[in-house]
Amino acid sequence: MQKPSKNFIITVDGPSGAGKSTISKTVAARLNLSYIDTGAMYRCVAWAAREANLDITCENALSPLLQNIRIRFQAAGENNLVFCNEQEVTTAIRSPEIDHLASTVSSLSCVRNALLPLQRAAAQNNHAIIDGRDAGTVIFPHADLKIYLDADLSTRAKRRLEDQKQNAEVDLKSVTEAIVRRDEADSSRPQAPLRQAEDAIFIDTTELNIEDVSQRIIDLYRTRFNE
Repeated sequence: MQKPSKNFIITVDGPSGAGKSTISKTVAARLNLSYIDTGAMYRCVAWAAREANLDITCENALSPLLQNIRIRFQAAGENNLVFCNEQEVTTAIRSPEIDHLASTVSSLSCVRNALLPLQRAAAQNNHAIIDGRDAGTVIFPHADLKIYLDADLSTRAKRRLEDQKQNAEVDLKSVTEAIVRRDEADSSRPQAPLRQAEDAIFIDTTELNIEDVSQRIIDLYRTRFNE
């Protein structure tokens, strides 16, 4: 299929466990789009801050790190490798500890302000799909196609548990509680809170599989392009 002449941007927002990353990666592979995981970028900041023993609640402590941090993505088949300061951290940033730390750093204005130009630059010269919590409201408010995914809490918790199954310390109860806390933190933060953009298309993924949701987004992409 011929690509649009300009950079076509798709944003996929929603809470933890809604399926954003898996579906975005699938769509990116099918349509040959760049995939940008904004959540992974916050996780990289949290990981780097922990490695440097920094106080993640102190903006002054994080400032030097934010000025020098380097984050990049590398496609590997249907996978997306994440590098922070040239170290491959794809698995390391997916632990429950980093999930908690990422929620904290993502609420800081200095972190969001530092990552915003990096997030936009990553899609500057590419047709791209960007997943996150404020991709369609703040990062790319004029995106060509905006999607908002959600699912019921039970479904989201089971999906997140599956993602963390290699960690014997987590169970469904702890994962559910963590998601509830993250939902509250993301929705109530003063800067770039989690919300559905007015022009975003809502998709409830509770009863849908990856193929169903991915194909719907692909169909929407083709419809927008054909227009």
